[in-house]
Amino acid sequence: MQKLLAAALLSAAIFSAPAYAQTAQTAQPAAPAATTAGSQDKMMLKGNWRASKLMGLDVYNDANEKLGEVNELILDKDGKVNAVVIGVGGFLGMGEHDIAVSMDKLKFVEEPVRTSSTAPGATTRDTTGTQRETTTGAATSTTAPTPRSADANDWMPDHAVMSGTKDQLKAMPQFKYSDYN
Repeated sequence: MQKLLAAALLSAAIFSAPAYAQTAQTAQPAAPAATTAGSQDKMMLKGNWRASKLMGLDVYNDANEKLGEVNELILDKDGKVNAVVIGVGGFLGMGEHDIAVSMDKLKFVEEPVRTSSTAPGATTRDTTGTQRETTTGAATSTTAPTPRSADANDWMPDHAVMSGTKDQLKAMPQFKYSDYN
């Protein structure tokens, strides 16, 4: 019985030693109180876009020709977008090169792109970001954009528009991350 009592006291001393060895914590400044998200907080985010949803966003020119897609957003230390990296001039990822343009060169558009030559069975993206098949019979039919509901909040624009032609963008200097290290 004495051995059992000695073993219990010894194990209690061993397991409680780290608790006794801790030093008193210095008082930390109180963290700001967490607030619940009310309707006013929700309104502050309405109309904003998620950066993750902008990746891969199609970029068109004024003639509705696809120029490329957004590959990256370059931020400064304050979180402001300094540049948008756009992949241009490729086909199925081959021959594509990146260019960097300032954010003010892009105009983000909420409505779907109007096309004048949508082939039958072509796939287009509607305002919810899902793909749908165009079922018109004529090869040169005009597809009207799907009306966007007033309360739609899909956290992303439909596409971006930038002035220029495909050839002008291909001629721009290639953006390389290694040039800025």
